[in-house]
Amino acid sequence: MSDPIEMDVHRILELLPHRYPFLLVDRVTECHPGHSIRAIKNVTVNEPFFPGHFPQRAVMPGVLILEALAQASGLLAFETEGNAPQEGTIFYFVGIDKARFKRPVEPGDQLSLHSEVVRASRGVWKFQGRAEVEGQLAAQAELMCAAREVTG
Repeated sequence: MSDPIEMDVHRILELLPHRYPFLLVDRVTECHPGHSIRAIKNVTVNEPFFPGHFPQRAVMPGVLILEALAQASGLLAFETEGNAPQEGTIFYFVGIDKARFKRPVEPGDQLSLHSEVVRASRGVWKFQGRAEVEGQLAAQAELMCAAREVTG
């Protein structure tokens, strides 16, 4: 396996179409194209969803944890293909299986995102994703994304 690739937020912004407040990957610490990726999301108290989820005890919504895993998986797909998104093409999150939530994610936590390629065929990718906080499993799922043309 070749040396791992790291990505700062500038490279992430080149590859993902997401922007604040929906960009959920802060840094890629290790990417092995065609195999796996490790990334982080720093969960801060000023996230826009916390005032409503929940006012008495802030918890990151599970669907956003899964979205962070999907974004990390998308970064892995782009690095594996060796190109940035093309004009008129986007990767969509198209499926999720076996999602499980094991612990809440709260302000101040650092979410460690890990995703591995299960298979890729004809523009459809399947990944096994895990999100952890301090080595404890927070969520896991099988994720699928697909390259699709954006129509006007």
